[in-house]
Amino acid sequence: MTTDAIDVRKHNREAWDRQVSLGNRWTQPVGPEVIAAARRGEWSVVLTPSKPVPQAWFGDIAGKRVLCLAGGGGQQAPVFAAAGAKVTVLDNSPAQLGQDRLVAEREGLELRLVEGDMRDLSVFEDGSFDLIFHPCSNSFVDTILPVWREAFRVLRPGGVLLSGFCNPVIFLFDPELQDKGVLQLKYKMPYSDFTSLTEAERRRYTDKHEPLCVAHTLQDQIGGQLDAGFLLAGYFEDKFEKGDLVAEYFDSYIATRALKPVSP
Repeated sequence: MTTDAIDVRKHNREAWDRQVSLGNRWTQPVGPEVIAAARRGEWSVVLTPSKPVPQAWFGDIAGKRVLCLAGGGGQQAPVFAAAGAKVTVLDNSPAQLGQDRLVAEREGLELRLVEGDMRDLSVFEDGSFDLIFHPCSNSFVDTILPVWREAFRVLRPGGVLLSGFCNPVIFLFDPELQDKGVLQLKYKMPYSDFTSLTEAERRRYTDKHEPLCVAHTLQDQIGGQLDAGFLLAGYFEDKFEKGDLVAEYFDSYIATRALKPVSP
């Protein structure tokens, strides 16, 4: 089966809408106490599963034009808004955007919500944002180089891109053996849930209404940012807090801070 047989964006939009109804961790809006703390200047957010992003990566966020790119769910965007930023959220899932709307209405926050594809930011003019916050999400599209190019375009010179993404190795293990506590390579790169699995294997995810993923290479994840024109200015690795076999052996999530140069 090829990606032509499945509409990647449509499948993952419907899957994330479904995850909202199921209460997926990344669809649960923050509570009033988090917003109250952010208004006092006390806040933290994650790009990856557990490690807070260093505050130095943001600088003073008050008044900054922030784009949460594929960052719906009622979590980071309301925190940024409560901390004084001017926040836009672009997400593929209407239900995820609905979680941000819920918090904004509950807390009297101003958010601009846009349903769209992270690979196409044509709705935004060049240099529209000071900071882009892009948590782990680009495994839900089949190509990511346009994500970096578009992010570069819509950032002002001197702007910052904060991104989280997966080490592609995590997608290559046999999932049935992994459930039994064994890590054994089964698949090879390039890997995609859309193209690398049999229909029976794919049902492991689709029967549970889960999003399907693509394992992008580190060349595309990190090298793609550099090729788009960014300069890498920060890096850390992370893992799930518990319950993840891979985490016993290596940190499988990556966060980067990249800068758009002030001059070419």
